[in-house]
Amino acid sequence: MKFRPLHDRVVVKRVEEDTKSKGGIIIPDTAQEKPMQGTVIAVGAGARDESGKIVPLDVKAGETVLFGKWSGTEVKIDGEDLLIMKESDIMGVIEGGKKK
Repeated sequence: MKFRPLHDRVVVKRVEEDTKSKGGIIIPDTAQEKPMQGTVIAVGAGARDESGKIVPLDVKAGETVLFGKWSGTEVKIDGEDLLIMKESDIMGVIEGGKKK
């Protein structure tokens, strides 16, 4: 199934966090915090301004973004856990650095 978000909505897949601490202790799923960064999977066409013109979004599919801890709505599409959020919930794009 293909999913296309509407307006200024963005679909994000959370990055996988390590299940071990730096000291080698395995952290159970129930004790892990959900990561606050992810990869943009799909973006909507953009929001409309007061004159009715579509304003395109700043983020693009494939970018790694940082978002708030409680941002977005969790959904499952084709068995994959994803987040749907407004572009305004995204704090920024992570550029450079290594990808997870």
